[in-house]
Formats: sequence, C-alpha cells, structure tokens
Amino acid sequence: MKLTTFLRYIWAFPNTVIGLLLLLPSLFSGGRVRRVQGVLEITGRAPAWVLQHIPFSEPVTALTLGHVVLGADEETLEWWRSHELMHVRQYERWGPFFIPAYFFSSFAAHLKGKDSYLDNRFEAEAFFQQRKVT
Repeated sequence: MKLTTFLRYIWAFPNTVIGLLLLLPSLFSGGRVRRVQGVLEITGRAPAWVLQHIPFSEPVTALTLGHVVLGADEETLEWWRSHELMHVRQYERWGPFFIPAYFFSSFAAHLKGKDSYLDNRFEAEAFFQQRKVT
C-alpha cells in the first residue's frame, strides 16, 4: 500500500469506525460484507434498519461512513456505487471534519431556502459523479 493511500485511510478512519459498528450486527442478521474498490460494503437487516431511522433525515437506501458503505441491499449498492464512492473520496479529503461540514452545507442550503439534501455541495458533487458513470 502506498503511503498516500495509507494516510487517506487513517485520515478517514474516525468516520470509518462508525460504519464498522454495524459489521457484526449485519453479519448476525444475515447480512453480507464485501470489499469493493477498497471500501467495505455492508448489507443486511441491521444496516437497513439504521438507514430507515437516521435522525433528522428521511429514510435512505445507502450511506457512506469513511471507507464503509451501508446499503439496504446489494442491488441498491450496485445502483449507488459511483455516488457513494464519491462520498468516500470526500471523506478522504475532509477526514474527521466531513460530517460537520456535510451538516453545515445542508444547513446553509436550508437557510437559503433550498433543498437541504439536493443542494448540499457534497451531494451535488456525488450526483454529478453518478451521472458521469451512468
């Protein structure tokens, strides 16, 4: 592993740990864990439940936490992979500051009367990446 790659993983690791908390519950609930392009993709009943119960959010079907992507199921992860991989790259750039920056971007959009999800700068970048791939 190159030093720069190692440093990106370390920089994003505080957020990755949050995602790893669902590893065992997912496996015990019949879920699956795969490594795709250096990212752990976790599916199963535990991640699906979490995705439906995120505070201050509508239910979602996928969520990135560092180098972990939670998905409701494998088809969902296949569909959203390029979008979620962009979020991984964002975590690699922002490290432990990504989550606060993400919420700030949503709040700023809301204050401007815009959609707090679609007009979040991090989501806009991820949707742009997804359009390029599909």
